[in-house]
Amino acid sequence: MIGAIEQYLINKISSEGTIHITLIDPEKVTPSQALAIAETARASGTSAIMVGGSTFISTNHLDSVVRAIKREVKLPVILFPNNVTAISRYADAIWFMSLLNSTDPYFIIGAHVLGALLVKKYRLEPIPMGYIIVGEGGTAGIVGKAIPIPYDKPELAAAHALAGQYLGMRFIYLEAGSGAKSPVPREMIRMVKQSIDVPLIVGGGIKSKDQAEAATSAGADIIVTGNVVENNQVKDKVSEIVEGIKRGKSRV
Repeated sequence: MIGAIEQYLINKISSEGTIHITLIDPEKVTPSQALAIAETARASGTSAIMVGGSTFISTNHLDSVVRAIKREVKLPVILFPNNVTAISRYADAIWFMSLLNSTDPYFIIGAHVLGALLVKKYRLEPIPMGYIIVGEGGTAGIVGKAIPIPYDKPELAAAHALAGQYLGMRFIYLEAGSGAKSPVPREMIRMVKQSIDVPLIVGGGIKSKDQAEAATSAGADIIVTGNVVENNQVKDKVSEIVEGIKRGKSRV
């Protein structure tokens, strides 16, 4: 069953084309800083807020960050968990994501078994997602014990994505890793998008208007940026990325 937040994302993509989501790493911000980032990102055109990171964060601090955002910002807050400790009862939804190219079953299904009852108890909306680490992979690739798919092997990314769709995952995420030197290549995005029938999320290494435009024109349905908003230039950076998305949509 599709929940309200998932339907919101689908409707936004249907009506607007590619959309932007802001990722906030709770380990790098205080609750007040997270609120300021979320407020500015909303005003700059972001469609939702994701909260999560690749390393450990205390559940109490995570709760404080999510609550601070929810009190003031009228956007969906979706958890982007790296483990069962990254679940907060105060969010709207959670990416129930399987790291498809991990070598460790824990990140493919183990953590999900441990967290499922907690997600149900907190009445979070689970959104099934296939998570694929590509390129450098960054911290997420190391922590998740993934074998990143090389940028010059787009067919492997497409095969992983299609397998995820066939397993019932309703979103696919190509992740280059936080702070990646270069984003997911257009050819990889294009091949994956042509292979699947579910929304495609692309993140990692997208720092400029031109990079956002390239990802959008290649077929990304959602572009996620994180590091570019974790500073004092949130308004300019998010506005720049959103402008690139708009330019990319005009080329599709």
